[in-house]
This record gives sequence, structure tokens and C-alpha cells, in this order.
Amino acid sequence: MIPVYIILVNYNGYLDTIECVKSLNNIKNVNYRIIIVDNASTDNSVDMLRKNDLCQDCIIIESEKNLGFSGGNNLGIQLALDQGAKYILLLNNDTIVDPNFLHYMLSTFEKDNEIGVVGCKINYYPETNKIWYGGGYINWFKFIGEHIGIKEEDNGKYDKEKEIDFMTGCCMLIKREVFETVGLLTEEYFMYFEDVDFCVNVRNYGFKIWYNPKAVIYHKVGYSSGGEESPFFIKWTTKNRIKFMRKYKSKVSKFSYFRSNLFLYSTRIIKLIKYVLAGDINKAKALISGIMEGLKEHI
Repeated sequence: MIPVYIILVNYNGYLDTIECVKSLNNIKNVNYRIIIVDNASTDNSVDMLRKNDLCQDCIIIESEKNLGFSGGNNLGIQLALDQGAKYILLLNNDTIVDPNFLHYMLSTFEKDNEIGVVGCKINYYPETNKIWYGGGYINWFKFIGEHIGIKEEDNGKYDKEKEIDFMTGCCMLIKREVFETVGLLTEEYFMYFEDVDFCVNVRNYGFKIWYNPKAVIYHKVGYSSGGEESPFFIKWTTKNRIKFMRKYKSKVSKFSYFRSNLFLYSTRIIKLIKYVLAGDINKAKALISGIMEGLKEHI
């Protein structure tokens, strides 16, 4: 049986990667193989991973430079495809998985041949009863991928299987035919929004994206980038949101696009003022940098 190939991208986070592999080693009822792509870490990650007993059966790919989320994953995806993979799981290395999550995700494909991507419920870690992702959709007014149920208690409210139009790249199970039809992940964003872009293309080519809440993982949200409101996060999400908006402005009317721009820049100005008043100068600089770089790329 051809295994499911699980791809973890590591950048200066070998402790998280090892903990993730440890949880993956408890997977039940699924044949799988783990590929770790090291994105040119500077913290001796590769040596630490190779020496760790938990990672002895993992395939480790060393990238010569940091290729970002998409570029790192694409190295692993291409290797998996070359080895005949039927299903490929993209999984953040700062996650802990339930032993049955992959079994539930795989079984979802049996429901409909048009399903190309399967997602799961993602809760915070260590706050394991608080939802980070309980389904998702693309908000074409804000031009972002929205998480349903974020920061709510996991009381069963988001336990219904359904078709969705956005699955976070934190955990995507993708069948081979999607990559053969849509192509690999776009590498124009470096970090953030590549998953939103990929979902748009997946649906444009006629594949369905499905949410299965029986499959559950836990995410140390933002650990790799310093947190959900770190300067890194602020800069790259701002920059790439502008890029995504301009790339897909044809999805909405000219008037709606004008309103979306008005909303974006007015809310960024408000955020900037708040950062300055709070003395968060690094966040203010990151926001300005994100806006300027996002605009500059499209002059």
C-alpha cells in the first residue's frame, strides 16, 4: 500500500518538529511516511533531527535557503509525487495530532470523488478545548481566509461535516490529482495567504474542499513566527493581503473592490495609531513596511 506522505517544514524549530513527529508516531490505521523539509535553519536543526531516535524513519530534505512556507512544502510535495504518493498531508511542525485524525481525513474522500482537499478541526495548544479553526471560508469583502469558531470553547457547535471554500495550510490532506491539475503551491507570498490562494485555485478547477471535524489536531499558534500579533506576522499578512486583493480583484465588482480597499487602509490607519499610542513601535514599523512593500510590488 502506498503511504500517505506527511510533510513538515522546519525552520529553527526542531523541538516542535520532534514533538510533532512523536505524536505522528501514534497514528492508527494508516500507512504513512514523514518528510521533514529543513528551510535552511541556523540553529543546528538538521543535526538534532538526524540524531533523534523519533526521526530515524523520516526523510529529511535540506534546503540551501529559506524558501518560505510554499517553497519548503513544494520540495516535499515533489519528492512525494515522484515516489508515487496518492495523498499528501501538509502539516505545520508546531502541531500535535490525535492518533485517529488521519484515518478520519482519508475516509472523507470516499464520500465524493470531487473532493480534492480535506481539512480538520484545529484547536489551540495547550488550550486544547479552545477552537482555532472550526471550518473556514474566504471573505471576499476583507479578502482573507476566515476561521469559523476561532477562540470559542469546543462544545460541539462546529462538529458538522461540510464543504468549505477555505482550509488553512496548517493541515491539508490533498489528493494527487489536485497537484497534477492545479500545480504546486504558489511561491509568490513566502509566508501567509498561499493557502488562501491555493484554495481559490482548487475550487476554480472544480475540486471540493471538505471539513471533517472528527479529525482533530492541536496547534501552538504562531510559535514559528513569534505569535499571532508579532511584527513578523503583521508585516507579512499585510503585504500579502494587498497582493492577494490585487490578484483576485476580478472576483468582485469594481465598487466592492473600492469598498474593500477603503476598509483595508482605514483599518490599518486605526491599527497604526493604536500601536503608536501603546508604544508598540516595532509593530507600527512592521505595519508600515507591509503596506509599502505590498504596494511597491504592484507599481
